[in-house]
Amino acid sequence: MLGRSGVREIRIRNFQVISDSPTDFAGYDLGPSSPELQLGVLGSCLTHITLIQAALRGISLESIEVEVSGELHPLAGKEGYEHIPVYPHHLAYQLHIVSDESEETIATLYQEIERVCPIFNLLKYPQEIKGELILTKSQSK
Repeated sequence: MLGRSGVREIRIRNFQVISDSPTDFAGYDLGPSSPELQLGVLGSCLTHITLIQAALRGISLESIEVEVSGELHPLAGKEGYEHIPVYPHHLAYQLHIVSDESEETIATLYQEIERVCPIFNLLKYPQEIKGELILTKSQSK
């Protein structure tokens, strides 16, 4: 398979996650792509914060499920498609809660989830990212 980009290993503490791209994005489709991982991280964080905030408030939840979506166009940024963002956009999520608690209690919980969820707020209020290129010349010559 010529032109494939290969699988990327993400190492975090003692864990390893495999990231790849679909075949139409020069990958082998052996794992989620970086944008898919980002949306998954948002869903995971929202779920975790929901459970924490419900426990802190003594709110009974029978079940929760988070569905996250976003758009990423395969031609974004290429000639004729410069107007389409090269990053995931139109991000959205649905938080499905099954509970016997009042609508007011769940609405208050929802407000607190969005107030304290770190990944939700990172995406809602992006930070400046400082990058640095460090080039090391090959010693094989």
